[in-house]
Amino acid sequence: MNNSENILVIKKSNTNKYKEKGSIFIGLAEKINSAEEANLFLQKIKKRYYDATHHCYAYKTLSGDEKFSDDGEPNGTAGIRISNAIKHYGLTNIIVIVVRYYGGTKLGVGPLGKAYSHTALSLLEETEFISLTKYNKIKITYRYEDSSKIHYLLSKFNCKNISNNFEQLPIITCLIEYNRLEAFATNLKESTKNNARIKVDKIPIYTAF
Repeated sequence: MNNSENILVIKKSNTNKYKEKGSIFIGLAEKINSAEEANLFLQKIKKRYYDATHHCYAYKTLSGDEKFSDDGEPNGTAGIRISNAIKHYGLTNIIVIVVRYYGGTKLGVGPLGKAYSHTALSLLEETEFISLTKYNKIKITYRYEDSSKIHYLLSKFNCKNISNNFEQLPIITCLIEYNRLEAFATNLKESTKNNARIKVDKIPIYTAF
């Protein structure tokens, strides 16, 4: 599990093409959220390029799933090179596939590894990234007389997606940056004299505003 306060992901899918001594390398980058989504995209690409010689890939997810494959290429020439390109740019929730059509001329281990590296690195160099911040979703139950104090704290801590509900007591749900949650909870307790209650969702959300 990734515990960082920010992650870098690709904004949208991208493709590129590279030729080396008759062989054609097609790079594809796709945003994914799980190993299952990575495998579904891989199967989709294998069907699209069914006549290709190799479908080499690497993926990395926020939950910690990482995998790469040479798909029949000499060990260390493809999958690890693609994985290193992902790590070079500090990306997560991504799969990169490099499809190869063999052109009839053997490249040799060194040039072959460089071809896979070049394809993956140039693909990501041409891809737009976006930084996502880690938020916690919280639910605050409070007394009506503390409304102004609550809303002051929501503004002070730059909370997002604020939603108001009313049951026996007023309830607010919102998002707060992960690294500001502890200070917010302390301020909430002090300003309402411990009369407000806060419930934090266990699963954090990574998003951009």
